[in-house]
Amino acid sequence: MELGSVSFAGKTGIITGAAQGIGKAIAKGFVQMGGKAVIVDINPETAAKTCEELGNAVYYTVDLGNPDEVVRVFQQIVEEQGRVEVLINNAGIVNTSDFDKLTLAEWNRVIAVDLTAVFLTSQVLFRHMEQIGGGRIVNVASIAGKVGGGYLGTTAYAAAKAGVISLTKSIAKAGSSKNIYCNSLCPAYTKTPLVSILTGEKEQKVLEAMSLHRAAAPEEVANGVLFLASDAASFIQGENLNCDGGMLMDG
Repeated sequence: MELGSVSFAGKTGIITGAAQGIGKAIAKGFVQMGGKAVIVDINPETAAKTCEELGNAVYYTVDLGNPDEVVRVFQQIVEEQGRVEVLINNAGIVNTSDFDKLTLAEWNRVIAVDLTAVFLTSQVLFRHMEQIGGGRIVNVASIAGKVGGGYLGTTAYAAAKAGVISLTKSIAKAGSSKNIYCNSLCPAYTKTPLVSILTGEKEQKVLEAMSLHRAAAPEEVANGVLFLASDAASFIQGENLNCDGGMLMDG
């Protein structure tokens, strides 16, 4: 068997939350490696600018917290793009309310965007990938899903990301006989707009917990995601990859 390469030549990939941050870095890498990026984001203005910057990219606007809209838009993407080989569920929101102050509305919103939407997008693309002979799904989780929250993105976020890790394994088991791969990646502290409120002592505590003692650049996380989405990861299935600067070092 020949060595695989991280290439997306001739492939189309959907990346959620790709107008900025980690998602944008993923989309940029996907295009640079020969693919067509389908950017899914709630902000059409930012998404349009990103598409213009990347070149071989299009965007669709969707509120991932609205289940009906998620299914409708993703079915539309499949119909209009014709063939989609890669899905990268990157979008997410955080809520930093303490456990005893977290409201049900806050909980429901985070779970809807960070977990339920991943289930729905994956299901639509899973059915499509069955028809085209296979594909790859990569879910961006978080180390918060392993440790139960922490300095940013507490109870609801951690619970949702733990669900994403488990959901990834379920999708992988369902897809193995159909040439559908599903893996996840857990970033730690990454310099993006999502964590812009993490400053001062809180930021220092996070950095001290990481062996590399620095935050990740979005491109460093994107590299791991793109590897899992590529044919180079041909014998990796249902796995979760830490991209955390040596914070956990778990098995």
